[in-house]
Amino acid sequence: MRPVILMNSKKIDLKELLKEKKKIALGGHVRPDGDCIGSCMTLYNYIEKNFPDIQVKVYLEKIKDKFLFIKNSEKIDSNGYDGTEYDLFFSLDCADLERLGLNKEFFEHAKRTACIDHHISNGGYADYNYILPNASSACEVLYDLLDVSLFDKSIAEPMYTGIAHDSGVFRFQSTTSKTMNVAGKMLDFGINANKILEETYYKKTYAQSQVAGRLQLESVRFMDNRCIFAYATTKLMDFYGVTTKDLDSVVAQLRNIEGIEVAIFMYQIGEMKYKVSMRSQDLVDVSVIASYFGGGGHVRAAGFDTVGDVHDIINNISEQIEKQMS
Repeated sequence: MRPVILMNSKKIDLKELLKEKKKIALGGHVRPDGDCIGSCMTLYNYIEKNFPDIQVKVYLEKIKDKFLFIKNSEKIDSNGYDGTEYDLFFSLDCADLERLGLNKEFFEHAKRTACIDHHISNGGYADYNYILPNASSACEVLYDLLDVSLFDKSIAEPMYTGIAHDSGVFRFQSTTSKTMNVAGKMLDFGINANKILEETYYKKTYAQSQVAGRLQLESVRFMDNRCIFAYATTKLMDFYGVTTKDLDSVVAQLRNIEGIEVAIFMYQIGEMKYKVSMRSQDLVDVSVIASYFGGGGHVRAAGFDTVGDVHDIINNISEQIEKQMS
């Protein structure tokens, strides 16, 4: 498959871009997942190892403890904008500027900016943009810009982690032969792939398992049982002692139910305010639906934030699904 490169996107000559830069910062989207953390730490460790004269820093919201095995992850700064002006700011795995959250101001005050991403909704908001919407992950996109001969284990671990997480451990349709080849090359650097997958992707706490079971039990199927939705209120999350970060896998579990084309999961983030995640199998492009409601994402995985009554939200989403399934 030939890579699709969006308009306003061009392959970045990283070595040339880093020339004469003294201070560089990296950041990714709010609520960072495996690919966001992986791409940021891959680039951080790559620059630190191979460009020692450059001062580099990573800004992300607090990451889960399970990702702290990645070298230098303890150096991630989660305090937000502190007034520092950088020569260059890299935005990784971030579809739009607002998704940088507290770190948006670092981007806005940097002398130059670069964006490396794989979201189809990303129109290219930086000075330099490299966006491949058919890539499995931001890590796979980033791989194109790096010299693999300069890799070591500290670079390979976060890259493998990011690719594995955003490809659904190589199950999603975005997985290609290139995805497998890049991941395979990371094994040559002595990473423990089985441990990474077990500890960061598959393993769940007892509370996570409890709340996931409760949500599946209370889920509702509609549109001839081809769609399913579930939602979590703050009251439910408090009851089980979980946070929104503990609910990452719920929507994928709903999609895995036999006969389901579209899965929708919502969790409450404020008074009548919800974060909506959607996953599809083969027929529905959920990125189109997410964009309609002001969000974004990928063809088979997308989301948005919205305000309203749960059932009104589902009815509105249903109308958009029906347009594609009719």
